[in-house]
Amino acid sequence: MAGLCEARVCVITGAGRGIGREHALMLAGQGAKVVVNDLGGSMDGSGSATGPAQEVVDEIVAGGGEAVANTDDISTWAGAEALIDQAIAAFGDLHVVINNAGILRDRMLTNMTEAEWDAVIKVHLKGTAGPSHFAAAYWRERSKAGADVDARIINTSSPSGIYGNPGQTNYGAAKAGIAAFTVIAAMELARYGVTVNAIAPAALTRMTENLGMGQASDEVKEALSPRWIAPIVTWLASSESSSVTGRVFDVRGKHLAVSEGWHQGPAAESNLDPTRLGPIVEQLMAEARPNADMNGVDRTD
Repeated sequence: MAGLCEARVCVITGAGRGIGREHALMLAGQGAKVVVNDLGGSMDGSGSATGPAQEVVDEIVAGGGEAVANTDDISTWAGAEALIDQAIAAFGDLHVVINNAGILRDRMLTNMTEAEWDAVIKVHLKGTAGPSHFAAAYWRERSKAGADVDARIINTSSPSGIYGNPGQTNYGAAKAGIAAFTVIAAMELARYGVTVNAIAPAALTRMTENLGMGQASDEVKEALSPRWIAPIVTWLASSESSSVTGRVFDVRGKHLAVSEGWHQGPAAESNLDPTRLGPIVEQLMAEARPNADMNGVDRTD
C-alpha cells in the first residue's frame, strides 16, 4: 500500500532531534524522500556537528526509506539556498519544506542582551524565511512553465508566540512573526499551487526540559512526546491537505486545535481629545475578550 506522502520530496530543518526527528521518521514511513537538515548545534545555537542529521538518515535508510543529510546553516540565505538545491539535486524535485529549526536563549527583557535577541530572531524567523524563499521561487518557476505544482510550506510557531510566555520576548516575537509570515505567504503563493500552514506545538524535548518539563511524570512525558506532533505535519505535507492554507494548528499530545488569529473586537467612535478617551477605552475593555493563557483559553486572573 502506498504511503500518504509516497515519493514526495520533503525538506525538514532542525530534524536531527526532537520534533524534527519525529517528522522525518514519520514522513519517511509514509513514503516521502527526506532531506534531514540539522546544524548539530547546542540548544542555544552554538557549535555544530554532522552526527544528529546523519543518525536520522541512517535510521530511515535502515528502515527501507530514502534520505540524505544536510548540515547547512539555514539562518543564512546561502545556507537556505544550498539546502533547497541539495534536495532538488538529490531527488529531482521538491514538494514540501518544513521549517522546524530553533534555539532558545530565554531571558527577562530587562536582562536580555543584543546577542541573545539577534540569535533567536535569526534562527527562527530568518531560518523560516530563507528556505521558504528559495523553495517558493522554485515552485513559481515550475508553475509558470506549466507544471502541476502541489507543494507545501509548514512552519513552526509556538504557544509562546501566539499566546505569550514571560521570559521569552525574543522567542515569542520570532514565533509570532512566523505565524504572521504563514498567513501572508499563504496569500501570496496560492496562485502557484503552494499551501502554507504552521503548527504551534507543545512537546517535551531538550528545548523544554529546562522549563520544568524534565521532571514530569512518565504519564505526562508520554502525553507530551514529540511523536504526537508528527501526524498533523505529515498530513499537511500530503496531497490530501491541498484545501487547507494560512492556518496555525495548536497541537499538544492528542489535543489538536485550530488557533484563530487576531480579530477586531469591540469598537467605538474615537475622539480627537485624548482626555475623553478614558471612559471609551474602559467600556471597550469591559466588552473585550481577555487574552488567552498558554493553553489558548481565556485567562481567568
